[in-house]
Amino acid sequence: GRAKAPPGLQRGRAGPRAAGAARRRKRAPEPGRNKATVKGRVVKSAIEEYHKKKPVNHLRENLQYMLKGRRVADKAVTEQVLAQNRGRKSKDQPPEKTEKKKPEGTVFTEEDFRKFEREYFGIP
Repeated sequence: GRAKAPPGLQRGRAGPRAAGAARRRKRAPEPGRNKATVKGRVVKSAIEEYHKKKPVNHLRENLQYMLKGRRVADKAVTEQVLAQNRGRKSKDQPPEKTEKKKPEGTVFTEEDFRKFEREYFGIP
């Protein structure tokens, strides 16, 4: 069969106003921990927090590490590592190196031009 609806939501008996009132009613606050009290809290020392968050200077250890190794990697290996760490966007790619063109000199001499003028234009 059918289950009965709660008394406030049954049709015909209380009307539509009772259903709206039932929806609008607030729940009673659940019993829980009162956050205004200090009970159960661990007091942290301000000095400990400062030391915990204080930046650490690693310069000395880093310098020792860098000066310890004297081997220099091959240029091909360094290029490969740099290429792997580079992004795929065009803005991340280095500009392609274009070879500078040297100004081309002419293979003809002034004498050749004069000879050509005489032959082509018929100037003696």
